Amino acid sequence: MKLAIGGDICIMSDCCEAFSRGDGSASFNDVRSVLESADFSLINLECAITESEKPIKKIGPNLKAPLGTGLSLKKAGITHVSLSNNHIFDFGIEGALDTLRILDENGIIHTGFGKNEADARRDLVITDGKIKVSVISVCEHEYSYALQNRMGAREYDPYDTMDDIANAKKISDYVVVLYHGGKENCQYPSKRLLKLCRSMVKHGADVVLCQHSHCIGCYEKYENGHILYGQGNFHFVHEEWAGEGYEREMWNTGLIVYLDFSHTCNFSLIPTEVYGNGIRLVKGEKKEKLLSELMERSTCLTDGTYLKKFADFCKSVEGVYRFIPDEIKESFAHYIDCEAHTDVWRELYKTWNHINEV
Repeated sequence: MKLAIGGDICIMSDCCEAFSRGDGSASFNDVRSVLESADFSLINLECAITESEKPIKKIGPNLKAPLGTGLSLKKAGITHVSLSNNHIFDFGIEGALDTLRILDENGIIHTGFGKNEADARRDLVITDGKIKVSVISVCEHEYSYALQNRMGAREYDPYDTMDDIANAKKISDYVVVLYHGGKENCQYPSKRLLKLCRSMVKHGADVVLCQHSHCIGCYEKYENGHILYGQGNFHFVHEEWAGEGYEREMWNTGLIVYLDFSHTCNFSLIPTEVYGNGIRLVKGEKKEKLLSELMERSTCLTDGTYLKKFADFCKSVEGVYRFIPDEIKESFAHYIDCEAHTDVWRELYKTWNHINEV
């Protein structure tokens, strides 16, 4: 059985017209050949498919795609989508229901979203009748995760998720985890993220793919599992967000993870890049350069220098976090550092996600 997995897709203004008509598949160019060569293909849909004009309250953009997106994805060869991310609930219940309806109408199977917290924890099981693969899609806590009595995305929980992986391994030949988290535009994992992903492998995951960072990060073969700390964008064509120079290259490139389960979990990476109002396969010297840079960058995971790389990145974005007055920085850091204090903090000060429904 062959499974192709792409990273984040969001239909931005640059290519909305084609997707509105339901023929956006043309913007996938030769990437379609990869998707169609697999028995199943899965991507992360990082937006709502809706015409709703009622965005939820949040910091950052509210993302949505035209209704023709479902048909466009189907034509491109997409069979499954993950909805566990921080944008799927950007237009609340109305936007989420629209998304589910459009996907269902086009026969695209979805996972990582449910009518409540418990329902969202259902795994996706993919099988060709011989090989069974469980896919567990989880996201960090940012605006979209399900609550006890409200629909939303499947949250990452340090206890439940590890139990879910172990249980999935008991009934499946392979377990693939899609983790929507990590810092945007950072090519290196934090110590927390590295330990988290390695723990997933220890609990039974054969493949762990970190999405959300919008750039290709690092890779390691850990014990018997494959971990990719940053898959990069799949189809996220937006000139304004791409930036300039190296930042543009990071935004505009991504990796399709191609899994062949014929005899074992054969793991390979297929680079893609933005081309016009779509994406295409990266070939030749450019492909070799991208993959060699990935492997060279990944050496930091074994020699421990990823810690400095991540610290340097944090310093570069420090200005975003300067809203905390100097006189309370030390006490604030203490409350964030201590688990018992953060329990109280979260109980007293609920985030917008707890009231967003529209």
